[in-house]
Amino acid sequence: VQLQAFGGGLVQAGGSLRLSCAASGRTFSSYHMGWIRQAPGKEREFVAIITWSGTSTGYADSVKGRFTISRDNAKNTVYLQMNSLKPEDTAVYYCAADIRYEDLVRLRCDYWGQGTEVTVSS
Repeated sequence: VQLQAFGGGLVQAGGSLRLSCAASGRTFSSYHMGWIRQAPGKEREFVAIITWSGTSTGYADSVKGRFTISRDNAKNTVYLQMNSLKPEDTAVYYCAADIRYEDLVRLRCDYWGQGTEVTVSS
């Protein structure tokens, strides 16, 4: 699976952005998909996950209630809708895929996309 994320940019605090991640390969619908971010000078951290079927999602406490992950298996795409953005959301956001749910949450992902940068100004 090859992943390409896009949609990042500069936004003011309180604003919104939607990230997209396009996947290649016919087995996209077999993978759990997630978003991971890395802020400047910090380690990568889990943000959100969606199961292969799209029926279950999970979020880091820091984004719960503000971010929504979704997927369209017909388009081989996963999305991250980010609302009420805060300066601390500034980071490079990566999409990732894994067959095992726990591995993705623990950042032990089989596949990573290149990052897309999100900057939230105060």
